[in-house]
Amino acid sequence: MNITQEKTGELNALVTINLEPQDYRERVDKAIKSYSRKVRIPGFRPGMVPKGHIKKLYGKSILLEEINTLLSDALNNYITENKLEILGQPLPKNDQDREYKWDFEDQFSFSYELGLAPDFEVKFTDKDKFTRYRVTADEETVNDRIRNLRRGYGKISNPEESAEGDVINASFTQLATDGTDLEDGIQAEGSLRLELVDNKKILKSLTGLKVEDEITIDLQKAFKEDAAHKVAHVLNIDEETAKELKSDFRMKVKGISRMEEAELNEEFFNKVFPEGDVSSEEQMREKVAGEVEEVMTSHADNRLQSDMYNRALEKFKIDLPDDFLKRWLQASNDNIPAEQIEKEYDDFAKNLRLTLLENKLLKESGEEVKSEDIIALAKEKIAAQFRMYSPNMPLPEEQLNEYAVNFLQDRERANQLFEEIRSRKVFEYLKTLVRITEKEISYKDFLELK
Repeated sequence: MNITQEKTGELNALVTINLEPQDYRERVDKAIKSYSRKVRIPGFRPGMVPKGHIKKLYGKSILLEEINTLLSDALNNYITENKLEILGQPLPKNDQDREYKWDFEDQFSFSYELGLAPDFEVKFTDKDKFTRYRVTADEETVNDRIRNLRRGYGKISNPEESAEGDVINASFTQLATDGTDLEDGIQAEGSLRLELVDNKKILKSLTGLKVEDEITIDLQKAFKEDAAHKVAHVLNIDEETAKELKSDFRMKVKGISRMEEAELNEEFFNKVFPEGDVSSEEQMREKVAGEVEEVMTSHADNRLQSDMYNRALEKFKIDLPDDFLKRWLQASNDNIPAEQIEKEYDDFAKNLRLTLLENKLLKESGEEVKSEDIIALAKEKIAAQFRMYSPNMPLPEEQLNEYAVNFLQDRERANQLFEEIRSRKVFEYLKTLVRITEKEISYKDFLELK
């Protein structure tokens, strides 16, 4: 067997494997012998079918299978032994000028295209400055959170007149341009949440309504963002149809629902905060603000990490074998049109560059992702999930270990945890290299950052 490699570009290579009969003959003979013991052919006793007969009937398919296995093993071993860092998987190169007899005496030559990972440098120093935001819970955010909690534990009432924040159950009839019912138009029963209505003029027309009242409404104008999605929900139609709607609707009120907010009393505090550390509105506000800021800490870290990665992609050149990768994606996903792969390639390439960046930094840091790290994170996530349902009954360690083992049986989940840990370790390492300044910012302003 002879294997050669030819560089066909900065990040492309062609590996050619040449096989002589002596390279595959023993494997094929062994496979034929094994096949003769297993196959059942009329006229022959089990296990007594002559090898020559097996070779005549199945020889070519056995030869093809063994050649494919030999090629795969040889290529993988060559890549490992030569420490080639490849992207994607090798692509067989079609050679239409070469034909084989498959008569067990052929000399074979097969070539494979490789996409090679780029060699690049990442040099962050304390001259690279980044901002880490310390998000504070402003009064408006705390008020909104408390309002939602009170509604979640409140009671539904049916007032005589609608007001902002109510839900109106109504029938909707599509109208023609002259205001009459549109023939074969949309007729639907639906619910309209007034808190979602952005148009102030339309919102005003929806307040003070009673059951059986009728108004004319332009649903498209009622909403500012995601109008098609919201109209589709109100009328129970698909978004594409909702997007094309231009006509008004006659809306007839069938009912009004209002979520009465729960009173701020001991019963409410005990339900929302079963730990028993809240017994007044002041304590509740402190608790809610703390929870909001705790959640936003992880969002601020994500923002900082994203800023670092984007700076790296701008500052350090990470080339890719784009043409090869597109062809590999097409070969690996033959059910996806080439146009779609081309359209989505930039996102794929960015994610690949980020993966290469993280691998580079992880290696540079001297850290590694260990199996015990993955198990610990799995247990952390499982325990957190159980606390949501049974906050006062933690899982026993033995049971937690059992759940973690079962959780990690799913390869995709295990890979996700691996990537999360790798990302954490890289982030911690990056923070030791650059200069980070803290800046206090309100929750609302943080959400508006670009």
